[in-house]
Amino acid sequence: MLCGKGVVAIWNGISEEGRQDFYQWHIHEHMPERTGIPGFLRGRRYRAVDKETHPEFFTLYEVEQFNVITGEEYAKRLNAPTSWTRRATSHFLNTSRGLARVLLSEGPGPGGVLATVRFQPVTTHGQQALGELSSLVSHIIQSPLMTGAHLCKSDEEATGIRTAESDGRTDYDAPPSWFLLLEACTVEALEAPLQAVLQHAVVRKAQVGRYLLEYTRLKTDMAAG
Repeated sequence: MLCGKGVVAIWNGISEEGRQDFYQWHIHEHMPERTGIPGFLRGRRYRAVDKETHPEFFTLYEVEQFNVITGEEYAKRLNAPTSWTRRATSHFLNTSRGLARVLLSEGPGPGGVLATVRFQPVTTHGQQALGELSSLVSHIIQSPLMTGAHLCKSDEEATGIRTAESDGRTDYDAPPSWFLLLEACTVEALEAPLQAVLQHAVVRKAQVGRYLLEYTRLKTDMAAG
């Protein structure tokens, strides 16, 4: 299960010259800053496990309720980026970011690997798509070595708000619409569930990524050791 009812999902690449700085910034400033916001519960960063996965990085922030990511505290951070944030994000490539509601979340806990499936549903009726995908999520979580299956839908209006942090950036691609997050113990365990998703009648224009967990940040104080 995800920690809350909302997520910030970010796919991004990074230039080679900005890679080391990105890691240092993400670990020592960005993720502690984000998880310090009231209502933010956990941050996780993943890196692609194969060359077919694009962009290279996926970051997921889980929040208590969706209104946490449309609220004042998060907006304050987005409209007051640090100099390090500006420098690090200037090296971002092919960024896709979505502020999303968690529609379904099943499973006993986080896995070491994760697949993301960004897609457009065949039907424009949200409740119909949700109904048809609910049984898929319940089926997927029964697969061997699967630890989680989560269905999310981005809020177009909230995602599209421009802030000081995004102003002037040219690395943004189209934001996600609907997306599934599949968690497992091994990359191999993801393959059958992924095929079930890709063959589902509701799923179209799917973009698949396979990722390995690199770093997790909880709402805890930084400490040595």
